[in-house]
Order: sequence, then C-alpha cells, then structure tokens
Amino acid sequence: MTDLRAADVAETVRLTSSGEVSATVVVDEALARIAGANPGLNAISRLLADEARLEATARDEHLASGGTPGPLHGVPMLIKEEIAVAGTVTTFGGEANSTPAAADAELVRRLRDAGAVIVGKSTMPEFGAWPYTESTSRGITHNPWDPTRTPGGSSGGTAAAVSSGMVPVAIGGDGGGSIRIPSACCGLFGLKPQRGRVTGSPEPHLWWALGTMGPLARTVLDSAIVYDVIRGNVDGDLYRAGETGSFVEAVGREPGRLRIGWSTKAVTLGVRPDPIHVRAVQETARLLGDLGHDVREVDPHYPDPTAAFVPQFFAGIRTEADAVEHFDRLERRTRETYRLGSWVRPRVLEWALAQTEKVSAKANRVFDGLDVLLTPSIAHRPPRVGILDGRGTVASSLAAMPAIAYAALWNVAGNPAAAVPCGIAEDGLPVSVQLVGRTDGEPTLLSLSAQIERVRPWPLLAGGA
Repeated sequence: MTDLRAADVAETVRLTSSGEVSATVVVDEALARIAGANPGLNAISRLLADEARLEATARDEHLASGGTPGPLHGVPMLIKEEIAVAGTVTTFGGEANSTPAAADAELVRRLRDAGAVIVGKSTMPEFGAWPYTESTSRGITHNPWDPTRTPGGSSGGTAAAVSSGMVPVAIGGDGGGSIRIPSACCGLFGLKPQRGRVTGSPEPHLWWALGTMGPLARTVLDSAIVYDVIRGNVDGDLYRAGETGSFVEAVGREPGRLRIGWSTKAVTLGVRPDPIHVRAVQETARLLGDLGHDVREVDPHYPDPTAAFVPQFFAGIRTEADAVEHFDRLERRTRETYRLGSWVRPRVLEWALAQTEKVSAKANRVFDGLDVLLTPSIAHRPPRVGILDGRGTVASSLAAMPAIAYAALWNVAGNPAAAVPCGIAEDGLPVSVQLVGRTDGEPTLLSLSAQIERVRPWPLLAGGA
C-alpha cells in the first residue's frame, strides 16, 4: 500500500486517476494526518472536512462515470486565508471579516476544475504583513522540523502543512518573500512567479505591484503542475506576464549551459548572512559549475527598493483594512501599521509605482550578462517562535529585515525567483538558496531547479516519510 503521506502531487494524481486509490481515501487520510499534526503546528485555521469529503466523492463519481481526470484529480489542498473560498470567511488572518465568501477566487476555481479538493484554509499573520506566522488572533505557527522555530511567513501555515505531510501541496502568496521565506524555513520548493503570471481575481492586484500567489511544494514538478493549472489572466487584472510555454515541459528539459552569477551580498544594508547560508550558496555554485554551467561570483549592484516597496506595503495593508467589515477587530499592531501608513496618499502611491519601474530596470541590469542569479533565500536561520511578541510595527519591521533581505527586491522588480532546498544543516533545520531569473524566466528556473533536485535530492518530509 502506498504511503500517502509521502506521495507528492504527481504520484497522488497517478494513483487517483488510475483508480488504484480513490479520491475519498486520499482525502480521508489527509484529514486524519491533519487531525494528528495540526494541533501541535497550528498550520490550518479553518478545516473544511465535510465539504472536502463531498468534493472527493464527486471526483470519484466523475471518474466512475467515464469522466476524464484533471491534472490535480483528488489532490487535497489548502488555500491561504487571504484567498476567497466559497462558503468560508476570507479572514486575512484575523477576525475583522464575518461574512462567508459568495464565490471562489479565480485561482481556487481553476484548482477545483482541475480536480483538486480543498480541505481547508492555512494560517497566516494578519494581512500577511510579517515574514513570521504569529498573531494575536491565530497564535503561533510552528516549524515541523523544530517546533521551537518559526516556519517563516506569511505563508507559514501553508509551509508547515506541506512540510509535515498533511497535504502534498498548498497555496500561498508572496508580497515580499512570503512564498520563498517559509519554503526556505521548511525545506520546500517555492517559486514566486513573474508579476502578473497568476490572476488575483476578484482582486485587480495584490499589494499593487508587489504580490502574487502560488504553490509551496515538495518537488519542482509538483510546483510546475499546479502553476500550469492556475496561471493566466482575466479581464481587470492590473498586471500581465509575458507568454511562456508549459512549466511541466520546462521541468522535463535540460536547462542547457547557463551563465550563473552568485552573490551572498544582501540587498538590505547592515544585514549579514548566516555562515550556513554562505556555505550553501558556495556549494551550490560549485555544483552548478560541475554540471557544466558558466558560474562566477558577481556584484549585483542592487538598487535600493525602499522607496518603491514601503509605500506599496502600507498601501496594500490600508486597502485591505479599509475593505474589512469590522475595522475595530483588527489587531493592535495592524491598526498601528494602518496609522503609520496614512501618508501614503494616491499621489505617493503613484510615485512609488513609478519608482518600481526604475528599480526594476536597475535590478535587471545584472541579467545583461547572466541568465540566473544565485543568492541565499534568507539571511538568518529560522528564529525561535515568539519573535513578534510585544513588538509594534517598527520593531516588527526590524525583525523582518533578515527574512526579506534577499527576497523583497524581486517583488519590486517583478522577476521570478525560487527558493530551492539544499538539505539539512547541522542545526537540524533546512537550508535553501534562491535562484532569480530574467523577466518571464520561470521555465529556466524550473529546468535548472529540477536539474539540481536530480543530482542533489532533498529530504521531502519533516521527520522522514
């Protein structure tokens, strides 16, 4: 009998599509794993057990009646709290909304159409403001590799659920590193796609030019399978990415000989990377050289993204806070952040968006002579839980600097960037490097990441399969 805890997306779909295992069994076993693991991790804020069982039954009936299984047939998935799921409250990680969503977000609709089964909503800090999944409302989410450590954020619940084996894949969001940071902390593959690759509908944007959504996965192929389902635009999207071919096909291709530059220099001044991360980058650079790539150390000459990032950060939170039903229920730190962002008037935001284009142009100069940039994913090792306890907005922002030091620039620039696992360090926690690609360069990142995965496999589950 297949160990469904260890089954990734590709294997789960093979089992359910062939009829070897029913979607109902897959979902029931996922719900049992959730019941056992979630109380100690706090990865899931809303479980949809009854709805998931009905949906799994419908998948089985579809297959039994001769229907064609979709590319995610019977795969149990979690959706980050900020994304609308019909019949559940879109909480944004807090208590300020109380009315269930009338319809799925477009991304969720596409997942269901592909055969996925939505089993719940994953925990996040309110409005995804911080790269640690801690809040007054939700409490603390723990890292499956070491429960005394954070899983990162803001997609920390998503990462903890996938890494612990509750579900094979789950959806997060990334407005300043929130797919890559928790992937790095929990030993997952997390690709932030090109700006505009995945629709945010019914919202026209996510934190203006900064945000996007996507899967946190155990394998590169799993990430590609999900992206091929959810990518694409609808009318009303503020941003649109360029055309690319199939992501799944990209995973199956050799990347060819690439020009890869590596650097451990942080974008954020004053942030120094942990020696474990420096070593991971250097070892990955040597590995890529051995694989035949043209690899060299570079100075990326990073532009300062602050003038573009900070106004959009405040504007994103203020926009979401203005739309909630019960503003008075927002957490104290969120209300403080809202007040501190009052200077971001429409003309300031317009100016910041113009700065985004300038920062993007400067950041992309590194690709005049490179195909891929290799850096650490995060600067620090996953800190102990409680890092935000008693901190206001300013102190929380300072605590966030090591987490976003390599990630946030690429939200401003819009480029695709991926956290790629490197194994487990001597502290027992996962290690990760970041690969950054050219504009619309996801296929290159996926091909290269898959090549790394083949020659340097990483542990797929906290605690082993």
